[in-house]
Amino acid sequence: MKILVLNCGSSSVKYQLRDGEVVLAKGLVERIGKDDAIFKYKTEKNNDKDILPMKDHDRAISHILEVLVDKDRGVLENLHSINAVGHRLVHGGEKFSSSVYVTDEVLDTIKECINLAPLHNPHNIKGVEACAKLLKDVPQAGVFDTAFHHTMEPHAYLYALPYELYEKYKIRRYGFHGTSHMFVAQQAAEFVGKDIKDLKIITCHLGNGSSIAAVKNGRSVDTSMGFTPLEGLVMGTRSGDIDPAIFGYLQEYCDYSEADVNNMLNKKSGVLGISEMSNDMREIEEGFENKNERCILTYKIMAHRLKKYIGAYASVMNGVDIIVFTGGVGENDYIVRRLTLSDMDYLGVDYSEENNMKFLYGKKGEITKASSKVKALCLPTDEEYVIACETETIIKNLT
Repeated sequence: MKILVLNCGSSSVKYQLRDGEVVLAKGLVERIGKDDAIFKYKTEKNNDKDILPMKDHDRAISHILEVLVDKDRGVLENLHSINAVGHRLVHGGEKFSSSVYVTDEVLDTIKECINLAPLHNPHNIKGVEACAKLLKDVPQAGVFDTAFHHTMEPHAYLYALPYELYEKYKIRRYGFHGTSHMFVAQQAAEFVGKDIKDLKIITCHLGNGSSIAAVKNGRSVDTSMGFTPLEGLVMGTRSGDIDPAIFGYLQEYCDYSEADVNNMLNKKSGVLGISEMSNDMREIEEGFENKNERCILTYKIMAHRLKKYIGAYASVMNGVDIIVFTGGVGENDYIVRRLTLSDMDYLGVDYSEENNMKFLYGKKGEITKASSKVKALCLPTDEEYVIACETETIIKNLT
């Protein structure tokens, strides 16, 4: 089954055309809304980068489809070859605990969740609506970032706020990156040759956005991101956990508006805020190696936060068997892994510097010693594969 997987951001569309485990084409459209948008397209024969006007998401997706059937660059005979479209949808609130076949009613319900993810859901919806116009008879499925975490118990997802805020406004922990956490947890179980239902796994999805999850017997029992993706670990431009009283202090004494505070916490904090250099960890890594004090501090703060969450989740699960590092930073940054896993022998982690340096850039393997009681693994994530699999299952169940 040929499935087009789409991940629509505010000014970007990440896409893959898959046939099972085979990626027929993939790429990225960036700077949507600009006259110099960037279109990247890669197949077995092509690796192209075009600069062209792209006024909106409709035009971006239309261009993707045009190239997929192009007589010189395309991989499809015609658009009828596409059997389904699978969308990454960030927030399903409490409405959706699993992936869904997208109908008009489902789309209306997703729109009701916009206030829970105003930076993400509107753009996800644009992708669904564009495909409904451009691929009229092709079924669509939605795979939610929040769905995997629906197995959390109330004591894990509720905040210690007046209960009526949950009852009236559904203010609670939702968690994100669920597709990635689910995938790498299963991959970890397969790597060690055990049933996931017999394992306690901590999955660390580290990228520009980062989160950590406690996966016990295959179920998410806790996760670091909360009501929004701002809570939890130190991220590229997001602060992660802070004292909420800082919000009011900045507004009352430091002449910050509410918009200023939100912008600072989401776009000017985290790695960028501490280093005052960049949110690109490759630049921070270079600074670390050159003994830049601010870059060293950035790494130490990131690793300290990770250590705290790992210790907490091991406690919540009454132990841990596997710690997984995934995502762009988790898979490629040996420094954050080293600082996080060093001095964890109390937990049964026997860190190996040799192994840590061996598994980078898409390679998977164990970054602890073979004798380690708790295994730490580097496992590349593949959210697009999960979305394609979920979409195929949904579409097959329709017939």
